[in-house]
Amino acid sequence: MAARKKAVSEETQRPGRGNIDVTFLVLVLLLLTFGLVMMFSASYAYAYYRMDDSFYYIKRQLLFAVGGLGVMIFLAYFDYRWWRKLALPVFAASILMLVVVLFMPERNGAKRWIELGPLTFQPSEIAKFAVILMFASMVALYGEKMRSFRYGILPFAAVLGAVAALMVLEPHLSGTILILSIGAMMMFVGGTDLKWFLLLLCVLVAAVGIVVLIPGVIEYAQSRFQYWLDPFSDAQGKGFQTIQSLLAIGSGGFMGLGLGNSRQKYLYIPEPQNDFVFSIVCEELGFVGAAIIVILFALLVWRGFVIAIRAKDKFGSMLAVGLTTQVGLQALLNIAVVTNTIPNTGISLPFFSYGGSALIMLLAQMGVVLSVSRQAALEKQ
Repeated sequence: MAARKKAVSEETQRPGRGNIDVTFLVLVLLLLTFGLVMMFSASYAYAYYRMDDSFYYIKRQLLFAVGGLGVMIFLAYFDYRWWRKLALPVFAASILMLVVVLFMPERNGAKRWIELGPLTFQPSEIAKFAVILMFASMVALYGEKMRSFRYGILPFAAVLGAVAALMVLEPHLSGTILILSIGAMMMFVGGTDLKWFLLLLCVLVAAVGIVVLIPGVIEYAQSRFQYWLDPFSDAQGKGFQTIQSLLAIGSGGFMGLGLGNSRQKYLYIPEPQNDFVFSIVCEELGFVGAAIIVILFALLVWRGFVIAIRAKDKFGSMLAVGLTTQVGLQALLNIAVVTNTIPNTGISLPFFSYGGSALIMLLAQMGVVLSVSRQAALEKQ
């Protein structure tokens, strides 16, 4: 009996073994499954019209999901502490790709995609991860110095400024807003003094005022504000998508029209499998279905922060904070756009919107969070 207990003890203490956070994993799998079902429901009519194959988008998305799950499992068992050494190279690579994408062909008036034969991806997805890695590394390095302007503001502003400037040139307004928001959240949690956030708020208010009040400064952003305030001013043009989204949401009511019964997906909402998939969710599943999705996202963020609290080092804690904040903020911004609460920024809904590179990167990042939870479990053994 004593020998058996000793063998069990040695087995549990072997390096590389540990329990990942099952609750977080289940939430990821629920959102992924829910997202695949709703993406297919939203896309099959458009896919048949555009590609002569109702299953075109879901077949590709399923392949990306399987690949992403493989990457997630691998990274869940990869020691996240190695990412601290890789933070600077990953950031440098992301900057290089953000420069390269500016020389790519335009799609819908923006240069956001790098095309390498059949492979197409958005460098902004990698940039989000790179910024989170850099911020987690810097917070862990500076520690108590974060309260000073020299350490708590300047290096973070340099990282954010470089990425944001390149993304504005694409232009990629939604990605810029998201990265700035993630950065601000990580700086706040990392210990940056609140007085610097008040200064940052004043700068942001001034920037928005310049965009909105001075004609011709940033025409792209100004048009988004204009059609947000009054989408019916161009009901058959730039306000069309927002109007159709609101009609879909209103048609769903409390219980929805039923899975697969959306009317707006029949070529009314442009590309319903992408940024406006949530409006199809509301139409088919109603307020109840939409509320369930919001609750699942909220639970995922909550569990991610629990993992961050339990992490055994500052770097792991900040990684979990940054990666789960990205998912929560992106979901919040997408839902706000779909309901016309904020201007249309072209932001996707995590796990639901069609997009291979985005889904694979998202699942990879969830694998990193699971790695943080696994290492915390190892420390307890």
